[in-house]
Amino acid sequence: MTSPAVSVRTARPADVPEILAMIRELAEFERALDEVEATEEHLHRTLFADEPAVFGHVAVAADGHLAGLAVWFLNYSTWQGSHGLYLEDLYVRPAHRGQGVGRLLLQTLAAVCVERGYPRFEWWVLDWNESARRVYETVGAEALTEWVPYRVSGAALLRLARPDAPA
Repeated sequence: MTSPAVSVRTARPADVPEILAMIRELAEFERALDEVEATEEHLHRTLFADEPAVFGHVAVAADGHLAGLAVWFLNYSTWQGSHGLYLEDLYVRPAHRGQGVGRLLLQTLAAVCVERGYPRFEWWVLDWNESARRVYETVGAEALTEWVPYRVSGAALLRLARPDAPA
């Protein structure tokens, strides 16, 4: 998909350094830069595997630089018996905000859903990120308030996986 100043395409291996830079920019915005462990090697291995389980699209500005990023993977609804698309990260660089880049990335992923017959397109947003929430509402997204996300990681994940292991 394209707009006058930006086009969206599937990420390419040569994009990895800028993709990682945008992941770090997003983490800094979300006040969690110290939590980023991803490296270029990780991104090459996951985004460009023989049978990848995670995918990326990039927004390319007229000057050829990357203006934004969407990283996503498939989820599954047992009730619908169908895959859906889960957007892990959506990021638009500050110089390109307010120009429809985020909307264009969302439209591209919505088109992937429609083309593949996926009935759901889902993502999370930090509760304090009001500007993103406004954008999402303008495209018809609804906040899900009846579900509470849970996560197990680190030492708790190890304890859950190996309950008989010494602490």
